[in-house]
Amino acid sequence: MQINGKLITLLPLQTGQGKNGEWKKQEFIIETSGQYPKKVCVTAWGKTVDYVPSIGTEVNVSFDIESREYNGKYYTEVKAFKIETVGKSAPSNDEQQYQAHVQERASSEFDDTSLPF
Repeated sequence: MQINGKLITLLPLQTGQGKNGEWKKQEFIIETSGQYPKKVCVTAWGKTVDYVPSIGTEVNVSFDIESREYNGKYYTEVKAFKIETVGKSAPSNDEQQYQAHVQERASSEFDDTSLPF
């Protein structure tokens, strides 16, 4: 399943130690667009936490829904397995430096006299 919306809140990063080693999870709130916007709490586990963008970013999240029973009550979790930013975001400083380097190199290596025709 997928949901599109704007990331409006980042909840605190949670980490811990389990029988399979260290774990981490990040919960965040997405607000959908439309006439009746909805707010959905989504959980990213493990390496997916590294792909959670900053507040205000439009995202497309692919997720699974899982419910589990504990003491006669059911708890449901929306688990993200893929997080994509929607549209073109501002390039990072590293990307800007790389693009500047490519442009500089291209302009210095190729001029009107270096063309073969």
